[in-house]
Amino acid sequence: MTVTPVLCPNCRTENAPHRTLCVHCALLLDPGPPPDPRPPWWRRILRRGPGKTHLAGTRPRRARRRPRVLLPVVLLLLGAGVWFALPHLSGLLGFAKEETGAPEAVVPSAFRSSSAVSGHPAAAAFDGFNNRYWAPRESGDGRGQYLECSFTQPVRLLKMVVLSGTSARKDEFLTQARPATIAVLLTSEDGKETRRTIRLADQAGQQTFDVRGSDTVGVRLAVESAYGTGEGRRVAVAEVEFFGHRP
Repeated sequence: MTVTPVLCPNCRTENAPHRTLCVHCALLLDPGPPPDPRPPWWRRILRRGPGKTHLAGTRPRRARRRPRVLLPVVLLLLGAGVWFALPHLSGLLGFAKEETGAPEAVVPSAFRSSSAVSGHPAAAAFDGFNNRYWAPRESGDGRGQYLECSFTQPVRLLKMVVLSGTSARKDEFLTQARPATIAVLLTSEDGKETRRTIRLADQAGQQTFDVRGSDTVGVRLAVESAYGTGEGRRVAVAEVEFFGHRP
């Protein structure tokens, strides 16, 4: 009777059929079938574990079945969390939309100022054109002079654009004094005030600042210092624009 040798899958050495390990490299000659793939997590949770192996000749005790309460408790807690979060879900979605959406122009409905020289009222700084400007009656450094505006409905402010001087054109920009620092006061619907000081560069054209305020109904811009001051020169502001979200 011919005996067929067993070839080692590693070194291809011939081995006797009764051998378990290769005589040359000691590799397992018959590793058996590959292990079963690991089941997904949800099957591992629902699957009952393997029973305990008992020694031969011993009588296994009857095991008491324990209720599987972990999964129902987790589902119950998740359901309760969703239930209590529903009233706040719309607000959270609205806040996320405001934070990620592009801001829009929010135009004030009323304007006023500490004073204004003839032909250059407060409204000229909020009319959307940079060829008109606001200037106070008093000349000098403009300290204490201010612009105010209000909104018909509360708005969520994000940014403010300021064009200082008399115009965005370089040949007209230096004809009057220009604000250097401005104290910004935001007033919300409930009366809460938010303060911030911005510093402007002495250059023509628009300058953008992050000015954030929720439920804002009023804004005051007070001049704290200025460039190019002198006798007969007034601090001028060509344009102020606000960007944010309406309710």
